[in-house]
Amino acid sequence: MDVRIRLAQRPEADALLGRSTLAALIGMLLDQQIPMEWAFSGPYTIAERLGGDDLDAQEIAAYDPEAFAALLSEKPAVHRYPGSMAKRVQQLCQYLVDHYDGDPAAVWRDAGTGKELLERLNALPGFGKQKSQIFLALLGKQLGVAPEGWREAAGAYGEAGSYRSVADITGPESLDKVRAYKQEAKRAAKAAAKK
Repeated sequence: MDVRIRLAQRPEADALLGRSTLAALIGMLLDQQIPMEWAFSGPYTIAERLGGDDLDAQEIAAYDPEAFAALLSEKPAVHRYPGSMAKRVQQLCQYLVDHYDGDPAAVWRDAGTGKELLERLNALPGFGKQKSQIFLALLGKQLGVAPEGWREAAGAYGEAGSYRSVADITGPESLDKVRAYKQEAKRAAKAAAKK
């Protein structure tokens, strides 16, 4: 994998996301309760703190949990909740080691359909239905992973020309469109809750 990704809005972090399937998965895992750019910069920060320029699922899974939590907690912290996210990152990496020999791309490499790929993503620790659908849309829209029926399996996130999620961000302009969409969705949800 070597594609141009612009989710972190930092060239060095985006370069890692574009060449490392594990970085992309970890960025998606971290993408909750913090700004998207912070989440997708996280894999680069982790790689730097581990002393390299890439990530390895086996290395992360085998890392001492307390030391790994401390690594993610260093200032600036990788996430708003660095301890719990360190545990989730290690769980994800351990799952990849146990089920895919530590090769994140094996999650989608031989998936025959979008439905099958969605099921595989849903099985990843820390990935619920929405996160899995968004990552499936990212795979299809930006990473060239497009098994039959991927758009349908990704739901609304798979729609062409939409600006709903990280799957649709290719630069600052599309980032602004996704943010506007999310703000409008929050307003609509609040208004509906008041009724």
